[in-house]
Amino acid sequence: MKKLNIYFTAGIPELEDTTKVAKLVQKSGADMMEIGIPYSDPVADGEVIQKAHIKALQNGMTIEKLFEQLSKIKESVSIPKILMGYINPILQFGFEKFCQKCAEVGVSGLILPDLPPIEFERKYQSILEKYGLNFTFLVTPETSDERIQYLDSLSSGFLYAVSSSSTTGNSTKEVKNQEYLSRLASLPLKNPVMIGFGIKNKADFTSVTEQADGGIIGTAFVDILMENKDWETKASEFIKSVK
Repeated sequence: MKKLNIYFTAGIPELEDTTKVAKLVQKSGADMMEIGIPYSDPVADGEVIQKAHIKALQNGMTIEKLFEQLSKIKESVSIPKILMGYINPILQFGFEKFCQKCAEVGVSGLILPDLPPIEFERKYQSILEKYGLNFTFLVTPETSDERIQYLDSLSSGFLYAVSSSSTTGNSTKEVKNQEYLSRLASLPLKNPVMIGFGIKNKADFTSVTEQADGGIIGTAFVDILMENKDWETKASEFIKSVK
């Protein structure tokens, strides 16, 4: 069975909706979730998720508030919860303190796209291991086989394969870049490969997971949360339609 990973930004549509969205994601059949930590300059994200970050920050979302929310669903939401964000706010919070809190509230891993691998190895890997947290690196179609294997060796949980060298949500035929997916499938990788960026529906999900272990959907889901008053029904129906 191919794994479905749903991304959403914490603190949208309203500040206290984080726990409601997380419960919905699990109940609707997703296998794991990525929860985005709002940041003022989310460089890897496209327009929809950038707007979600701005909205969440305007709503008053902070790292402290997110941990408070996650503590409330530690027992009730059992599928893996991964936090995705950018390194600066976490350094301001305190990296080890952040990891300790993640472990306390049931977070299973982190994705920090702007953390260089060499810095990860030098400063942060041992701290993550101390608190039993996975860490996922991203690869793209331009990443060499050698570097893919290097980033896979540093990753745990899964390897995040970006479908194209763009920001999240960009509609692109490269999401079905079979040569790239075949190359990933042929490499002796230790982690499951999850494909992300540009997956909008079941057809996309089915296509990219022919040669991968799962897919990540973010923009299409966040768009539902941001644009629909009846977001709970529509969000649940969307996940079920893909799964």
